[in-house]
Amino acid sequence: MPESLRTRAQRFGFNLFPAYRGAGGRVTYIAHDWREVRVEIPLSRRTRNYVGTIFGGSMYGAIDPIYMLMLIRCLGADYVVWDKAATIRFLRPGRSTLRASFELPVEETDAIRSALESARSMDRIYTVGLVDGQGTVCAEVDKTLYVRKRG
Repeated sequence: MPESLRTRAQRFGFNLFPAYRGAGGRVTYIAHDWREVRVEIPLSRRTRNYVGTIFGGSMYGAIDPIYMLMLIRCLGADYVVWDKAATIRFLRPGRSTLRASFELPVEETDAIRSALESARSMDRIYTVGLVDGQGTVCAEVDKTLYVRKRG
């Protein structure tokens, strides 16, 4: 899906946001409907740890808010979405730029809406991998999000 002028501007603003910028990550793409977002974390002076690989905090900081923002955008103002928990598994050192691709299919948001017709709230768990240029997964993050209908 192409990036719209609006999501391109949102991406630019998001990358300037001090808390996100400080982590060293960068949003590189936001689909026009927010159903796909891509992020990268370069190995740089800002993201390098003591042993010369990408700092785990930079890895997590770069992906932390993405699924929450995607759900907020895709579900709309009638829903409340909060980050609830996260687990990160470091599988290999990040020795080069890492990339993560987030996808939120229409079926997922439809399932959430349907489930919240009979339940007050729910938790959803999403997993994303941080992958290097050779396709090796260096870390996996599970994000638990709390979702409920507003009011």
